This record gives sequence, C-alpha cells and structure tokens, in this order.
Amino acid sequence: MIFHRTMRQGYLLTGIFSCLLTAGYAQEQERTDERPATIDSIDVVRDYRPILADAVKIRRSPDMSNKRQYQPKLTYNILDKKLDINTGTKRLTIQEMPFTRTQTPSNNYAKIGAGNLGTLLGEVYLSSDYWVDTRVGGYVKHLNQQGTIEAQKYSSQQIGVFGRTILGPVTLDGEAGYNRYGTRFYGLMEDMDGVGLNLNPAKQTFNDIYFTGELTSNYDEQATDAFSYSLKADAYGYSNAQATKESSFALGGYVNKQIGVFNVGANISGDFTAVKDASYSFTNNIAKVNPYIRFQGPNYNVTLGAKFVAEFGDSSRTNIFPSAEIDFALIPQFAHIFGGINGDVNRTSVKELTKENPWLAALGGDNYIRNSVDRMYVFGGIKGNAGATFGYKVKAFYRRIENMPFYAIAPGAPYAFNLIYEDGDNASTIVGLEGEVNVRVSEVVTLGGKVNFNEFDLQQQEEAWYTPKMRLSANARFNISDKLYIDGELLFQGPTYGLVQDPTINLSGYAFTELGSTGARKTTIPSFADLSAGAEYRATDRIGIYVRLNNMLGTNYERYLFYPRLGLNVIGGVNFSF
Repeated sequence: MIFHRTMRQGYLLTGIFSCLLTAGYAQEQERTDERPATIDSIDVVRDYRPILADAVKIRRSPDMSNKRQYQPKLTYNILDKKLDINTGTKRLTIQEMPFTRTQTPSNNYAKIGAGNLGTLLGEVYLSSDYWVDTRVGGYVKHLNQQGTIEAQKYSSQQIGVFGRTILGPVTLDGEAGYNRYGTRFYGLMEDMDGVGLNLNPAKQTFNDIYFTGELTSNYDEQATDAFSYSLKADAYGYSNAQATKESSFALGGYVNKQIGVFNVGANISGDFTAVKDASYSFTNNIAKVNPYIRFQGPNYNVTLGAKFVAEFGDSSRTNIFPSAEIDFALIPQFAHIFGGINGDVNRTSVKELTKENPWLAALGGDNYIRNSVDRMYVFGGIKGNAGATFGYKVKAFYRRIENMPFYAIAPGAPYAFNLIYEDGDNASTIVGLEGEVNVRVSEVVTLGGKVNFNEFDLQQQEEAWYTPKMRLSANARFNISDKLYIDGELLFQGPTYGLVQDPTINLSGYAFTELGSTGARKTTIPSFADLSAGAEYRATDRIGIYVRLNNMLGTNYERYLFYPRLGLNVIGGVNFSF
C-alpha cells in the first residue's frame, strides 16, 4: 500500500516537472524565432469571392401570423379625497370695502357745431350715476337755421331734468322740462295776377312746459302669483303766438294679478284737456277702463277683454269696444304669429297737430277740435328674430274710423291750414301693410328699415289730404374702426294730395283738378327722397369730430303745399365727453 502510494506521487511529480520544462522551452523558442516581417512578395492562391450563407442555414424562421400580444385592460380611479386640516382654523370674515371708482365716468357730454344756412348747434347733457339705485340728470339743446327763402327760419330750444330711483319694491322716475319751437308762416303763394299773398310772414312760436312721472312695481321672477301695478301722471301747458292755449292733465295706471297661467287685470286712465283760443273754447275729457284676462303659456299668449270709453265736457259720448289679442310662437324665438281686434277713441290735441304741421290756423269757426274714433281695428302678422343679428315684423291691418282729421288751405288766409274731418253716416276704412326689419350684417355694418302702405276708402273727402299712401325709411351704420363711424338715413314718401279751398290762389306751378263748382281744387304734391349721412371720428377717448349732411340730394321738396323744406345743409363740429 505504501509502495503503491509512493509510486503515484512519483509519477505526479514527474509529470509536473516535465510540463514546466516543456513551457520554458517553448518560450525560449519563441524568443529565438522573433525577427522583422517583410512584404517583399505576396502569394495569391485564388481571387477573393464573398460567399453568402444559404437561407436554409437560418435555424429559426420569422412568424408572420397577425397575432397581438395580450394587453391588460387598464382601469383608472380618481379619488376625491380632501385633506382635513381645519384643526385650529375658522371662517374668514369678509370686510366691507369703501366705495371706490375703477375708472372716471363719462356720462356727460357737450356738443357744438355750425354749418351753412346760418346753422348753429349746441347741446349739453349731464347725468350722474354716483348712487347704485338712483340716476339724475339734465340737458340743454339749441338749434337754429335759416333757408334761402325770405322768412324761412327755424329755431328750437329744449331744457329738461330727469331722475330715476329704485325704492325697494317700486321704481320711481320722472321728467320735467320746457320746449320751444319757432318758425314763420313763410308760405309762397300768389293770386291770379301774380301778386304775392303773404307779403309780411307772421311769426309762429310754440311753448311747451311739461311734466311726467311714473311709479312702477318691480318684477319678481320667483313669484308665481305676482301682483304688479303702475301709476303714471302727465301734465303740460302748450301755447302758440296766436294766443291758442292747451292745458292737459292725464292720470293712468294698471293692475295685474298672476294666478297660475292666468293674468287678471285692468288698464284705467283719465285725460282732462282744455283748449282756448281768441274766439274758441273747448273742454275735452276722456275716461277709459279696460278690464282683461290673459292666458299665458310657454308658446302662447291670449288676452280677452273690453274697453269702455266715455267722453265728457263740451261733448259727451260713450263707447264700448272689444279687446282681444293673441300671440303664438310658431317657431319659438324665430317666428311668432300675432293678431287682434280692438277699438278706441283718439284724442285730437293742438300739441300733436302742430308738431306735425306747425302752420295751423287759429281755432274758431269751422276750425275746431273733434276726436276720431276707431270703430274697429283688426290686425295680424308675423314677427321674430334669427339670433341677435336679424329681426323682422310684418303686419297687416284693417281700420274703420270716424272723424279722421286732415288739413286744407284756409279761405282768406292762404298761408295757414284749417282742420277738416272725414265725417258722415258711415265710417271710412283704411287697409294697410307695415314691414320692419333690422339686420346686423357684421360687427361693422348694421342696417334697418320700415315701410308703410295705406289704401283709403273715404266717404266724403276726395283724398286723404297730405297723408301718403307709401312711406319708406331706412338707416345704416358702419363702424369703420374703433374711432371712425359713418351712418346714413333715407326717407322716401310717395305723392300726396292737397286741398285748396281759396279760389284766388294761383296754382299754375302745380298739377291740380277742379272739385265741383265751389272753387276748391285738388293739387298733387310730388314724391320726394331725403338722404342724409354723417361721420364721426374719435380723436381721443374724450373728444370727437363730426360732420352731418342733410338733404344731400338738394331738392326743395314740399311736405305741405307752399312750404318747401331746406335744401342741402351741412353741420360740423366737436363733441366732448366728460
């Protein structure tokens, strides 16, 4: 055993020693063979050809099947957890801040201007909204012009104060002022021999002192059984240079109670008017009561009632008229069909007549005041909006009316007009059509217009004197930039007819026809168009420069016989905001 172990150890040692000798000999031999390499010659055995491995040598082919890897479905959850850290905190107390203004108000403005035809213009408008629930202000205006015809003069002055305040459940507003308008009886007329009949035109001046006030309940959107009411008072004193005076006081109001889809209420008014002239006096009082019941839904509104009208004073008369109206939303907010039937007594006042025709003769004799009566007024139409940029209304009506007032050249005073009436046993009729449209083409252009057509069937008068059968008015505004604005207006009126009761007047310059053997004649007043335009440039936020052109066509057209209007007139000036 010992011998064999000794032999194995000897063999192992002998092997290890032999390996060491062999490695040492190899290193020595490597050192002996080291010598510099040379490139004297290159042996080319064959041309080099790159060889691409065969495809069959690819051990794994790609899997071309359209398989998608499994994608886990993700879910999301938003946790609405609030961090509760209110320990030791308390609710903040809101402190009341003193009233301050964020910017300088510009509710006031002044305007001055001048132009041809001796035009002078001045306006001042003052207003204060210092209080949230109260607004007060006042204004002063002046305008005078003089035409190319002798005594063709106009002047207008206005002064007034106004206020409005909210007192809890009601709103109170009112206005008081004074208006003055002056002109002359400058009508141009001659007799048959060519001699002027108005050599010394008389002055005509109108003075109007007025007051109006109203108390109205405020609307409560939350109330389903609201009770609303209003009380209004109007008063004025009116006079002219011919010693004609008219004083009027009117008191009116309404009450309305909402009960579910019903509204029950009444309109009540009383008008007390007295007219005095040098040789004429007339008391004209009218009382009206209009009870009604209204059915109101989301797309309809129906009102049924009656109107009781009593006239008392120098003449007495009582009338009862039907009162019914309907408004149905054919297409809500876009098209509403409306219609109704009613009647009324229309007060004839000197103030309204002279605003329309300032050359009214003195009252007395055949020139007197009489109220007109709408025996029946039936109307219907369609109205609506297409968003905020387009609105329209079309209305047709039929009226049976008594005592319509018209004007006629007065006998013996050809420069003035008398009142004549369409009276008789049967009421006259008017069939009419009205249309109105407002269009906002863009932020730059805004257009609007209104047209009226009337057809008269009169019982006594030959024509509806000085009342046009067709009238068109249109307006446009162009916001060229933030500083430049341009606007224009057009008024077109069809031909009208005038009645001349004085046979001594020469009408050679007019188209006319004889009316029987009385010497009265019917004249034709041609149609006319009045085009006006203006522009304003805002030089600063406070100062603007403006120019206005009136009657740009320059035609001296006539609204009333022998009284031509002003020709082309230009007004320019500056306005200030402060």
